[in-house]
Parts: sequence; structure tokens; C-alpha cells
Amino acid sequence: MSQTLHAPALVPALATGIGSLPHTDARAAADVVLRLHPRLPAVPQLPVRSPFERVVAQWARALPEVAILADGSLRVGALSHEAPDTRFDPIAHGGLLAFLDVATALEVAPPRVKVQILGPLSLGLALVDASLPAAHAFRRAAEAARAWAVAIEELVADRLPDSLLVLFFDEPGLVAWRRDDAPIEREAAIDVLSGALAAPSCLTGVHICGAGDRRLALEAGPKILGVELGRDLVDDGDAIARHLDAGGWVAWGAVPTDRPLGQSVEPLWRSLVGVWCDLTRRGCDPVQLRTQGLLTPACGLAGHGTSQAELALRLARALADRVHDQAVAARLTLGA
Repeated sequence: MSQTLHAPALVPALATGIGSLPHTDARAAADVVLRLHPRLPAVPQLPVRSPFERVVAQWARALPEVAILADGSLRVGALSHEAPDTRFDPIAHGGLLAFLDVATALEVAPPRVKVQILGPLSLGLALVDASLPAAHAFRRAAEAARAWAVAIEELVADRLPDSLLVLFFDEPGLVAWRRDDAPIEREAAIDVLSGALAAPSCLTGVHICGAGDRRLALEAGPKILGVELGRDLVDDGDAIARHLDAGGWVAWGAVPTDRPLGQSVEPLWRSLVGVWCDLTRRGCDPVQLRTQGLLTPACGLAGHGTSQAELALRLARALADRVHDQAVAARLTLGA
């Protein structure tokens, strides 16, 4: 059953996370995201806590032909056509299960929650790297991603029935299609990703790291496109404009995760507005840029210290507050 009947839909300028955090205490990580991003907390993924919670290991485990080794790497056995096993494991899914425990104990459940799983294209690439033939690897990756999406939707609906689920597929592997050296053709990749996006009934998004193929992701039809903020976004300004015109949203990865952060939000705000100005010149509606957007760190935060990771989450919220003020002003102007 869709959860959209029970909770408010997306609203402008929500702050959320990308997923991974450096914490080794799963309940502490849940407390952090629920406190700092109460309107759209991102379920923490905790690869430092356990190698089994690394992004590939966490989701490839559903396939019976894949064994997860002690260091989180994959070993592939005989080809299998068995259905994926999507039982949640307290080791591999410690961040998710602790989050649900903490959230259900709150006096008021969060209105929305964000969960992020590995996308089928990136999982397919990992399976190819582990020596599976490409055709089988991407077929099985698609099956696993669809099965996990449905399983997560059912789990969240059961544990947090009054919270809207926003489900992201993490696709760092899209850089292979940008380089034009991927093991399957572009149209086939779009079909694989669109099939995963269509599997659950909740809101779905695709997160792209760095120089991934944003146009491919948009052609697959996500409601939300998660991008790392950078001047190169202007290269895809026309595609982003069409996405916004069609009612799509953008999760702006406006807090850098590749360098130390200062305490001030000012330079981040100037960078965000500068990119928006560039996109406006390429045809994006300046009101839509502000009213159909979320604010996030650029990527996961597992490689940072806990204090630096929490600073990044706080800065995302500070940016969201600024965008919210502009979005409200824009809507009032349009209403007038």
C-alpha cells in the first residue's frame, strides 16, 4: 500500500543526508539524523561499523550466487536464477533497523524518511567485476534492486505507517556511461534503472556522484534527481529544466564532502546561488529551482570523522532554511 495517503508529500527546502555515516554505534547515528533532519531523516548506512554494511555487500547479499566475504568483498559461485532473498540482517542492515527502532519510539514519527539502496546499474557493475557475465549480472542486479525496493517499502510501512517513504537508488556507477565504457548499452541501462524505479509505489530518486551520466538517470524517470553541486551542471541544464517542468525535484548536493568544512554557511550559499544563476541562463525556472529542491551533502560521509559528518548535516539544514525563505517569498509573489 502506498504511504502517500498517510503523510504530507515533499515540501520545498527539506534537508536530508545521502546515507553513509562514520558512526559505529547504530542508535547514535539514528539519533543524529533524526535530530538534525527531523522533517526528512536519511536512514544511516554504517560501513565503518561492519564490512557487511558496505554499500555493495549490503545489497548483493540477496543473490544466492553471491557470497559476502569477511572484508565485505564478493565471491561469485555458480549462476543462479533463484529469487533474491531480501531478509534484513542485523549486521548488514544495522543502521536501518536501529533507525526504525529509534523512530518508532518517538512521540511523533517523522513525517517522511529517506532510505538509500545501491542502484541496479552500480550493482551490475560490481557483479561484472566479480566475474559474472554482463547479461546475467545486470539481469540479477535488476531483480535484486526491485526486490529490495519492495521489501523496504513494506518494512517502513509496517514500522512507520504514518511516514512517507522516499527511496533513493545510489548509482555511482553512472560514471561508466558518461565515459562510454559501460558493459551494456545505454538504452538497456535506462530500462534496468527505470524498472527498479517503478517497483515500489513510493517516491523514488536517483543519486549520482560526481561526473555520472545525469541524462541517463533522468531518462529512467526518477521523481528526484540527486546531484553533486558544480558548475558542470550547466551542461545538463536543458534536461534539468525539462525535469523540473514535469514536476520533478532535485536534491542539491551543496555541502562538499571532498574537503574540510568551515563553520559558515555563507560560501556554500554563494556557490548554490551561482549554480542556480547558471542554470537559469540555460532555461531553468528560478522559482522551480528553489521550490522543487532538497538540500544534502554532496555524497556519503562515512570517510569523515563523526564531528565533521555532523557538521555537514547541520550545514545542509542551514542551507535548507535559507532556501525555504526564498521559496516562501517566491510563492507569495506568484500568489500575488
